[in-house]
Formats: sequence, C-alpha cells, structure tokens
Amino acid sequence: MRISIKLKFSLFLAVLLILALGVLSYFVLQGVEKNQQTQTEVYLAQHVKTVNLRVKQTYYTGTRLEPQTFMKQRGRGLATELAGFTGLGVTLYDAQGLQVGSSIQDTSIQDHPAVDRQSGVNAALAYALQNKIAYEAVGDTLLYLAPLQGPEEQMGVVQLQYSLKSSQSFLRTLQNLFLTTGIAVLLLSFIIGYLYFNRAAAAIGRLKKAAEDIRRAEYIQAPPFRRKDELGELAEGIYFMSMEIEQSIAAKDEEQRKLQLAIHKLQALEQQQKQYIGNISHEFKTPLTSIKAYVDLLNMYDDDPKLLLEAKASIAKETQRLYEMVEKVLRVSALEKYDFESQAELLEVAEGLRDVCSRMSGKAERFGITISCDAKPAHIWIDKESFMHIFINLLDNAIKYNVPQGTIHVYSELRDNRVRITIRDSGIGIPNEARERIFEPFYTVNRDRSRQSGGTGLGLSLVRNLVEKQNGSITLLESEGEGSVFELSFPATS
Repeated sequence: MRISIKLKFSLFLAVLLILALGVLSYFVLQGVEKNQQTQTEVYLAQHVKTVNLRVKQTYYTGTRLEPQTFMKQRGRGLATELAGFTGLGVTLYDAQGLQVGSSIQDTSIQDHPAVDRQSGVNAALAYALQNKIAYEAVGDTLLYLAPLQGPEEQMGVVQLQYSLKSSQSFLRTLQNLFLTTGIAVLLLSFIIGYLYFNRAAAAIGRLKKAAEDIRRAEYIQAPPFRRKDELGELAEGIYFMSMEIEQSIAAKDEEQRKLQLAIHKLQALEQQQKQYIGNISHEFKTPLTSIKAYVDLLNMYDDDPKLLLEAKASIAKETQRLYEMVEKVLRVSALEKYDFESQAELLEVAEGLRDVCSRMSGKAERFGITISCDAKPAHIWIDKESFMHIFINLLDNAIKYNVPQGTIHVYSELRDNRVRITIRDSGIGIPNEARERIFEPFYTVNRDRSRQSGGTGLGLSLVRNLVEKQNGSITLLESEGEGSVFELSFPATS
C-alpha cells in the first residue's frame, strides 16, 4: 500500500505535536499542582500557629488544669471557637489520640479512620502524635493534622479540614484548556503542515517528472522550480545534470556524425584512389604504347632514315609528356597528403602577373596567340613559387586549347577586400556537361586534343590545390560566345 509522503510527514508532525503537548501539559499541571500544595501547606501551617496560640491563651487564662483534663473539658468549646476563628473545620484530639471536640457536622468526615473510637489511633494520627505534621486527602477534602503544644510538651493534635474543590476545579479547568487547546493546535498544525508538505510534495513530484523527462531524452531547459533550500539546490542540480547529459549526447551524436562522414569520405577516397590509379595507368600506358610501337618499327626497319627521324620526334614528344605527367602527379600527391612548408611573402600582384605573361609570351607566339595583361596594383600574402605554378598552368592551358591567332587576356582588380584575377581566352571552350569535372585529376574534355597538345588532365587539379593552400578560390565563369574564363580570388593585404 502506497502512502503519500505528504501524509507521512503530516502524521509525523502530528505525533511530534502530541508528544510535545503531552509533555508540556504534564509538567505544567504537575507544577501547578505542586504550587497549590505548597500554598495550601503554608496556609494551613499559619492556621496551626493561630490555633496553638489560641489554645495556649485559653489554657493560661482559665483555671490551671492538667493538659489531659483541660483537653477533655474544654475540647468541644475550643473546637467550635477555633472553627469560627479560622473558618475551617476543626477537630481536637488529646495526647492519647481520643477525639475531645469537633466542629465538623459531616459524618462522613467524622467517621474517617483518622480516629476510630473502637480501635484507637490510625496511622496519620499516630504520626501527628509524635509531634509531626501529617495530612491526608479524602475525596475533595484535605485533613491536616498538626501537634498541639502544651506548657511543657505536646498535649494533643489539631485536625484542620480544608476543602480542595477550588484547587481541583482549577486543575480540571486547566486540563480541559490544555486538551481543547491542544486538539485545536493539533488540527490547525496538521492542516497547515499538510498544506506545506503538499507544496513540498508537489516540488518533489516536479523533480520526479523532470527525471522522467530526462530518462525519455526530453531534456529540461530550466530548473523545475526555484527555492532557497535543499529542494531548490536539487532542482538546479537536476537542471545542470540535464544540460550536461544533453551536451554529452549531442557531442556523441556529433562524433558519430563525423565518424559516418569520415567513413563516407574514406569510401569516396578509396573509390577516387582506384579511379586515380586507373587513370594514371591509362595515361601512362598511352605514351608508352606509342614509344614501344616506334621501337618495334625501328627493330624491323632500322635502315629507314625517314622512319628514324619520325620515331625520334615522336619518342621525344612522348617522353616529355611522360616527364611532365610524372612531375605533376608527384606534385598533386604531395599537395593532397602533406601540408608542406611554403615560403609565403608579400607579393605585388600586377608585377607578378606581368612576369608570368612575359615568361609565357614565347610559347604563345609559336602558336600565334596574343597575351595581354591589365593588372591593377594590389598585394597578397602568398608563396611566390606557388603563384608562378598556378598562372603558368592556367596560361599554358589557355595556349594549348586556343585557336590559331587567338587571344588571352589577364585582368586583376581589388574588390571587397579581395584581389580578383580573371584569365579569359578565345579557345575552344568547355562544354556545360564538363564544367563540374574539369578540376578532377586526369579529366580531359577532349582526349584526342589533349594527346595532340600534350595535356595530362592534371593541370587544373594542381591549380585548384595550390590556390586553396593559399586561402584562395578558383571558379569557371559563364562565358558569352567561345573561350573560357577562370576567376581566382585571394585575400588582399594592405
């Protein structure tokens, strides 16, 4: 059977209140009763002194008699006189414990075993006859027995009858007050405690709900509540725990995503590597096949001067093509695998472009191509050797794939804090279906034309890698009419 924690706390509070009220009531009532007893004893002791004084006065003013005779003769009158004087019931006993006078008309008190005419003296009277004070409660009456002092020794006992009705009534009233007040306080405290613990139980319920939400991966975005106590600290702790768990799960998911991405990249890289090796094999096989064919022809017709000249020219051309291919393959591989140290320096773009155009002008003239350069002053931070490789390759492609009497225009400007360089040619252009692949290694738009011009399909791949290593970008722009337009962008340096 499940019992609510608020009910448990409320019942526990009720038990504590009952215990506290019970202990408090007990000690208060005991204190009041003891105080009443003390006051009664003081009050009766004072009356005993008065009684003794009056008895002595009577004894000495009258005819001098023996104490025993005096008590027998004057006892009844003295008892009545003393009762009127003290306002209490008075009974006198002689030295033998025999009653000699009484003002008490209540037979129930007279017949009380304080004195028994048949059997003599009871215990309380016997105690008082030893010159000591004794008292005994009979119902709502207190019988107070004290010695009567004679001229030389004790000559009897005086018994004062004192009503306890008012004291007992006061105690009962006090008990009832404690009982009713205690019940009222208990009920009120139970209700208040129940409401307070209900608030605490509601807070605990919200903590439980927050824990359930976290278990279902529904992470909380704020503490369930704010309190300046242990529950408030626990709420903040659960909130911070939720944040940590959420961040840990997010980090794990991010790592898993990165791992999946790395796997996909590795798979793509493996596929690309296979294709790369296949392309290398194919591209290397083509010039080697041509060389081997001419070697076989020379073995068969080594005395043919015309064949010898043709073979020498073709073998030299294919050998040069192989050399350039190997050099570019090695550079592409180095760029893809290693972040080799480059000597970056401040380069004046216009001067660098004019230098490249000057170097490539000789080759352009052999093909009847005209190179023009319109470069605005600007500076970039770049490795000078990489800069030369980038633009020599681009100009070389623009020459190889141009038309007779074609043109190449190099233009640079500073715009949006970047240096933008454009190379435009009037060549055969690049078809739309090939625009997305021209930067892939060994990809050529026209293999026959590439073979005739000595192209390997590695130039643009090498250029893109070099540009990106220098924090730049290269884009093939849309061109109107024939030809190709490449735009390169680098961060400007003031």
